[in-house]
Amino acid sequence: QVALVESGGGLVPAGGSLRLYCAASGRPINAYHMGWFRHLRKEREFVAALSRSGLRTYYADSEKGRFTISRDNFKNTVLLQMNSLKPEDTAVYYCAAKSGLNYYENEVKYDYWGQGTQVTVSS
Repeated sequence: QVALVESGGGLVPAGGSLRLYCAASGRPINAYHMGWFRHLRKEREFVAALSRSGLRTYYADSEKGRFTISRDNFKNTVLLQMNSLKPEDTAVYYCAAKSGLNYYENEVKYDYWGQGTQVTVSS
């Protein structure tokens, strides 16, 4: 079992950047496929994912070219670098871990979740 804790959220002006961190404890983070989601209004939507091997990344269309997911095995942490932020990126961002293959965009396939970190982008 792995525990996840997000950090790095905050208030940033439109066009700015933030880096989110997801620190794992209990098990090595490279034992899981990792994802980032965000909660907008009533839905939680997919943002990005990283395969367990670290070789494949997946992004929602609106995030391609702006966000980058990566992993630091030494620090047992997954990162989400967010650039060119827009007010519509404002949300609570969650990291999640899963063991099963595929379905990276499907939140119900993830087994472990962090508590979330708030990102607010001002216009």
